Amino acid sequence: MGFDKTLLVGKTILVTGAGKGIGKACVEKCVDAGAQVIAVARTLSDLQTLQQYAPSQIEIWSLDINSDAFFERLKALKTLDGLLNNAGINRVAPMLEQTDENIDDVIAMNIRSVYKISQAALPALINSGTGAVVNMSSQMGFVGSPKRTLYCMSKHAVEGLSKAMAVELADKNVRVNTVAPTFVETPMTKPMLEDATFKQFVYDMIPLKKIAQTDDIANACVFLLSGLSAMITGTSIKIDGGWTAQ
Repeated sequence: MGFDKTLLVGKTILVTGAGKGIGKACVEKCVDAGAQVIAVARTLSDLQTLQQYAPSQIEIWSLDINSDAFFERLKALKTLDGLLNNAGINRVAPMLEQTDENIDDVIAMNIRSVYKISQAALPALINSGTGAVVNMSSQMGFVGSPKRTLYCMSKHAVEGLSKAMAVELADKNVRVNTVAPTFVETPMTKPMLEDATFKQFVYDMIPLKKIAQTDDIANACVFLLSGLSAMITGTSIKIDGGWTAQ
């Protein structure tokens, strides 16, 4: 099951946090739909492995997404059809234990980078004529949860930013939406889900009683980056198994 292989033919999509997990799946799904993809991550070896999936369709940029070098390279793009701001981090701890370093790190990666990357890519997105931005949010952009004050704060900010971008950029024919996953099975979440108490908490909160897979998220991103969603902007697709419906 999948999208038509011509769905994204002729489009160039840039994906941040592309080396592992959700980002890697998004790159592969975009390639499967015919896109040329610029895959961005810090770890070159991850990108080189990913590039083997489709060498002629995947261009790799091994850069820090908060670096001036990355912003300048983005600004040099003539056109860009799609931008997927996927990179992000989490710092799990009670609020009283969160350090200034944790606060600054989460803001820099989950909020500031989304703003700065979108700002730098905007001229190229406008030039494409049908630019689409997908910002990776979370179910935590709609609810709260223990020990996740920083993550919830950052993802609520992503939701607000995305709505404002959608309204401001609509007359430039640039659409902006978010994808908001529940817990997804990735190398990063695997250790958390090995904790029996935490795993039970997650399953109790998800009516569908299962953990999301990376392809579940990637499929929603491809849809929002494609012409199938030409009338959709300023909203979110929640891939949460019903968590936020309760």
